[in-house]
Amino acid sequence: MVATANDISALPPELVRKGRFDEIFFVDLPKRAARAQILAIHARKRGVDLSTEELNALASHSEGFSGAELEQAVVAALYTAHSQGQPMSAALILHELRSTQPLSVVMAEQVEALRAWARDRTVPAD
Repeated sequence: MVATANDISALPPELVRKGRFDEIFFVDLPKRAARAQILAIHARKRGVDLSTEELNALASHSEGFSGAELEQAVVAALYTAHSQGQPMSAALILHELRSTQPLSVVMAEQVEALRAWARDRTVPAD
């Protein structure tokens, strides 16, 4: 069985003890290569073809973004392209990324506290 929790501290201790779960993994925000893959998946899912160079550039400009935030940048760029009657482009996605403060910035203290908690208590999922 696999389970996820955004706030493991909200779970009762008896649920997270050894024997209930074999291991507790910590999944941090995606690194650059993973961000490029996530952007490619969400662009392709919506019929948008981005070059490797475009994906790498977008990934470089999306440090600190979660997978969901990357998906929403693609979705927002599609809305913008449609409303302005122009083709979808990497430039529109870049504009959305630059217009967004990711949760890792907005809630920086909480994200860092979670990372600090996980550092010696979990297995990194990378």
